[in-house]
Amino acid sequence: MNGAGWQARIECAGQVAGAGFLVTQDRVLTCAHVVPEEKTQAAVTVSFPQLPGSAPVPARVVARGAWGGHPSDLGDLAVLELAAEVPITPAALAPADTAHGDRKLIAYGFPRGYDEGQLAEYRTTGPVRVGGEWIQLEAWSGHGQPLVAGFSGAAVVLVETGEVVGMVTAAAGARDIRTGRMLPTDVFARHCAELEGLVPPAGRPLAARRRLRGLVEKAVRTGLVCDPVRLYADAAGDLDPDPPPGGFDSLWSAALFVQAELDDPDTVTRFADRLDALLHPPAAPPGGTAPAWEPILVELRHSGAGEDHVQVEVSVYSGERRHPVASDTVPLAGLCGYLQDRIDAAFCHLTPGGDELIAFSLPRDWLDWPVDRWACAPGDAPLGCAYPVVVTDHTRRGRGTRHVLTRTWNRLGASTGQVHRVTCDSPEKPGELRVALRRNGTCLTGFAAAPDAALTREHFKNSLTAPAPVIVWSRRGCGGAGAGGCRDTCPGTAFLDALDTHVRHVPPAELPRHVLALRDEADSRDDHWARDIQLLWDDPRCFKDRHEGAAHVHTPVA
Repeated sequence: MNGAGWQARIECAGQVAGAGFLVTQDRVLTCAHVVPEEKTQAAVTVSFPQLPGSAPVPARVVARGAWGGHPSDLGDLAVLELAAEVPITPAALAPADTAHGDRKLIAYGFPRGYDEGQLAEYRTTGPVRVGGEWIQLEAWSGHGQPLVAGFSGAAVVLVETGEVVGMVTAAAGARDIRTGRMLPTDVFARHCAELEGLVPPAGRPLAARRRLRGLVEKAVRTGLVCDPVRLYADAAGDLDPDPPPGGFDSLWSAALFVQAELDDPDTVTRFADRLDALLHPPAAPPGGTAPAWEPILVELRHSGAGEDHVQVEVSVYSGERRHPVASDTVPLAGLCGYLQDRIDAAFCHLTPGGDELIAFSLPRDWLDWPVDRWACAPGDAPLGCAYPVVVTDHTRRGRGTRHVLTRTWNRLGASTGQVHRVTCDSPEKPGELRVALRRNGTCLTGFAAAPDAALTREHFKNSLTAPAPVIVWSRRGCGGAGAGGCRDTCPGTAFLDALDTHVRHVPPAELPRHVLALRDEADSRDDHWARDIQLLWDDPRCFKDRHEGAAHVHTPVA
């Protein structure tokens, strides 16, 4: 019972009417006969005697069972809504069957003359339900506090775990008979739908319940900023249900949903593991650590429906799982708006607080598309100024190329170096470039001209097939006469000079984040050298899926 600040005293018109207990931070459960309709015309307040000095909180009845006024009526249950949330951890509810056997139960009530409360010790007489509704209680010993008026609505707590297994609804009434009844936790939702999901199913391991509860308590106590929907989506298995339509109003409600609504106990473990990771992030080594990218992959392909349509697939890689988000064939004119909604939806699958990365996998003739300049939402900032945005070549997603790229990235590690420059008048032949990239293990290849520029088109193609892990260019291209015609004033050469200066000491894994900062800086200046920077960044280690296979939501058709 230590720390059970959720124990409540219910008062009507200034008089103690009974007991109750906090089940969410603004909901208290009690008996319907404690707050009958004729009494609740007067002021109802809830106080928490385990927290001396706390002020009573005004409350109102928001739900009732079907209790009709007689002790044998079913549904003797009421839910009170507090006028404001209280900073108290709610009671932990447990399946009623955990109370059976020789286990001591405690009820905390308020008999006449004991406004601060009294404890009564009881046990269950067995699993058989009285009238299909109640579990019978009998005194733990032949002496001590009996169940009397003032215990109605009290939580029945399993001493060894501190969990609530039921609520006191009645006592025997005779002085020499020490029995009573409790409404078990699994009956709560039968009479009040809003209590559904608060009670974990029978058989859920106690250790898992305790661990998750402790983590949620710490998260609330420390003010952890966390999106419960994203946390649940990251932990949910393939067969687990979607979050409720309105999401979760708190981390508590998400934890209760995981424990009570899901059949897979592994989801509870994953949910707790991810919350634990947020509460106890690993210490960063000196100088920081490379981001653990979680990509939102946007795959665009030519469509059989014509040049004015695009085949689109959006998926998320998180925790070595690929989560499909959307798959369709979309008119080119509506592509940007379509992706705004789907990319936003994809974020719910990312680990809360993780390093998001938006990667566009494009056909080779679309690699120069300004995807980083597409708006996050109508009238909003460009994607590339809000998130790290990269492009990849769709033809390099074959297993053979991925294998070679993975080996290259493993070899690169945190190495940095100069940009391998390909200028408009480069003396290096396309084949020589491919050989040089393979032999030297070059991290970054920079182009002075756009991919479709005549003088460097073959060089670009060879850098893709090498395969070069990172390629950077400016969509503005050279803009000069080429082949020596703009040697002294070539904007492409100036671009490469600035690129080399700004990325010389940037580890390859950090480049998307570094380019994000450059784009944000350049957004308000048309003459900034990085205004139209395009980053082809291809690390297959970010796109691992322990369940390899197609992630299509449905087959895209015109």
